Order: sequence, then structure tokens, then C-alpha cells
Amino acid sequence: MIAFLRLAVFGFIAMTVMYLLLSIYSRSVERERLEKEWDGEHDGGESPARDAYIEAGMRDYEKSLRRKLIWLVYVIPTLGVLLLIYLTNY
Repeated sequence: MIAFLRLAVFGFIAMTVMYLLLSIYSRSVERERLEKEWDGEHDGGESPARDAYIEAGMRDYEKSLRRKLIWLVYVIPTLGVLLLIYLTNY
């Protein structure tokens, strides 16, 4: 029982680290895509309109399916471990 609790705690910590890293990376990729999209359509550097465009795009990203799919970092390993435990004890 103690081994299972240790597995659960360290597994949760590892999944949380993976979730945070994947979330930061995904946000970075989306912001970069928005910046390139703006630069391809407009001339000039930094402007308030560019910042507003990127912020609006990031608000849309917060509601997107890709952002929600990152939660699978928790779901898939948990289901895998539960399936392994079930099959081992079956």
C-alpha cells in the first residue's frame, strides 16, 4: 500500500511538471504563430494594435480544444496505471 501511495505522489508530481512544461510550450507556439501572422499582414514593428491582436488571439486560445487536450497528460498515464493494476490482479 505504501508503494502505491509513493507511486501516486511521485507520478502526480511528474505529471504536473509535464503539464506545466507542455502548457508553457503550447502557449509560446501559439503566441509565435499570432506574431508571425500579424507581421505577414502588416508592416512595422511593435504597435498597440499588434498587442491587442495577439492578446485577443491568446484569449481565443484559452478556450480552444488544444488547450483542453493538454489535460490528457493526467488522464492517459492514470488510466494506464489503473489498467495495469487491474490486469495484474485479475
